[in-house]
Amino acid sequence: MGAPLIPLLERALDCTWLRQQVIASNIANVDTPYYKRQEVSFEEKLKEILQSAPTLPLSKTNPRHLGGKPGLEEVQPVITRSRQASWRNDGNNVDIEAEMAQQAANLLNYNLLTRLVTEHFGMLRIAITEGRYR
Repeated sequence: MGAPLIPLLERALDCTWLRQQVIASNIANVDTPYYKRQEVSFEEKLKEILQSAPTLPLSKTNPRHLGGKPGLEEVQPVITRSRQASWRNDGNNVDIEAEMAQQAANLLNYNLLTRLVTEHFGMLRIAITEGRYR
């Protein structure tokens, strides 16, 4: 038994939204001297959690409960400032073309995730109405 789909999609949408904000901030600061680009990391931790998910997850209602393996609620996106060397004289390390490419890829991911949510709810509606529409 895997992780529930809706909370997983919700986490992924939140992360994608946060990544869009970070990329927009990087683009807005492309001409700011000494600005260092930021990035969002999330997927590796999520992948690790999903691969180690127990077959029957335990419910923790108090932080002092014995946990076992971490759940989806404990996966948080992390914003890090890039230590990548600057290739410009003003100390800024934002590459506008790379940021625009990442923004486009992030938008595609967001559109895919919203479509998956829509399809999932559509399947639930079919199951609830036994395939009958009004």
